[in-house]
Amino acid sequence: MKTIIPSDISALQLQQVMQTAIAPRPIALASTINAKGEVNLSPFSFFNMFSTVPPVVIISPSTRVRDNTTKHTLENLKEVPELVIGNVNFEIVQQVSLASTEYEKGVNEFIKSGLTMRPAELVKPPLIAESPVNFECKVMEIKSLGNLGGAGNLVIAEIFKIHINEKYLDEAGNLNQKKLDLVARLGSNFYSRNNESNIFEVPKPLVTKGIGYERLPEPIRKSDVFTGNDLGMLANIEILPTGSFSSEKEVHLLAQNYLKNNEIENAWKVLKSD
Repeated sequence: MKTIIPSDISALQLQQVMQTAIAPRPIALASTINAKGEVNLSPFSFFNMFSTVPPVVIISPSTRVRDNTTKHTLENLKEVPELVIGNVNFEIVQQVSLASTEYEKGVNEFIKSGLTMRPAELVKPPLIAESPVNFECKVMEIKSLGNLGGAGNLVIAEIFKIHINEKYLDEAGNLNQKKLDLVARLGSNFYSRNNESNIFEVPKPLVTKGIGYERLPEPIRKSDVFTGNDLGMLANIEILPTGSFSSEKEVHLLAQNYLKNNEIENAWKVLKSD
């Protein structure tokens, strides 16, 4: 196993390792404004939700690794502690990438990227019309994490209003994960796309308790066929079926095919040898 001590490599090398390994990361398209009324638009993949009540999100406009300068977004938020965060889907990913260009201070990236400003209702920065969901936020705190190039600045913001484009809702009026077609940031120049062709469901053992890996019958637990994911699915049942279980490879392969289609009950039926 390769081992890295962060202080032994350059900040740029460390950033590359972390951004490649800690992925995919959701993208916040942050709309801000300064005291002069100049609008800025910039994407951040150091972003996520951290509380539901109150509804809190955090973005981190890090200082630049190469010269330790700060980004216009951070400067704006210190002057006007309000922002709009739009999420990013495949339809606008190239425009969002263009908005990440380091234009001179005062340049409006909405204009440069061709994205559309719409008036917000509770905050000064504009909404992003093309984003499937917009969050109107007010800054609770800005916490600096260091004074060297690459140091993060945690912008802790509370959501006060959410705007959702209705074309991304299902028949019940809820956000449809498949329709959103969100993109996420990876390392280097790579992104990932999350649409109907590549997202999948994993049942959460919240109401019932899975029996656990250690309670799987030995012929199944020590199988040369089943992967860790297969065994995790088989162990996520509440009650272990009674009887004995086959150790034959052909039977395990058949059960594995059922697991690929999330048919856990049928997989267990196949595995029973009596």
